[in-house]
Amino acid sequence: MRVAILPCLMLAIAACQPPASDEYSERSRIAPRAEGPSEPIASPDTAGAVWAAAENTDRLLYGKPGERPLFALECVDQGGLPLIAFTRFAKADAGAKAILALIGNGHVSRLKIDATERGDIWRWEGATEAADPALDVLTGPRQVEATVPGAGSLILNPSAVPGELVERCRAAALPDPEPIATPEPLLPEDPA
Repeated sequence: MRVAILPCLMLAIAACQPPASDEYSERSRIAPRAEGPSEPIASPDTAGAVWAAAENTDRLLYGKPGERPLFALECVDQGGLPLIAFTRFAKADAGAKAILALIGNGHVSRLKIDATERGDIWRWEGATEAADPALDVLTGPRQVEATVPGAGSLILNPSAVPGELVERCRAAALPDPEPIATPEPLLPEDPA
């Protein structure tokens, strides 16, 4: 008797459920819609943009005078290790990671850069050791093109200022030279 009731019960339960249909998937999404990256921004116009020292002399800002900065470089100390920190002031997607490509002065460099939350915005930030040869791209007299995917291509106009900051930061990593001991002068013996 129990054997006959079970199939009838299963048929009754199945009859309560509506059949699958194309409209069903439109009425209810099983998972939230996946969102892709933000729309890329246009490359900024850098005609007239210059490097200027910030209040902290180990920090440089790049942009047009009187406008918001486009890029920054800073020499920072991390446990005795000097680093060059860099910021691309452009909107970034939360948690994104990318490569900052730097092309100029006979060099092509790629540095890791991550989206970093600052207040209620996300922007691109990264850092590398001051001694990293990838920073040689900033030490010449020519323009440098800095590109972050989705954040446009930024032309860094020719200037010796970023190279000077990199070299000062690198010098901070060098040990202080040992003082040279000078021999004590020999005094003539007292004949008394």
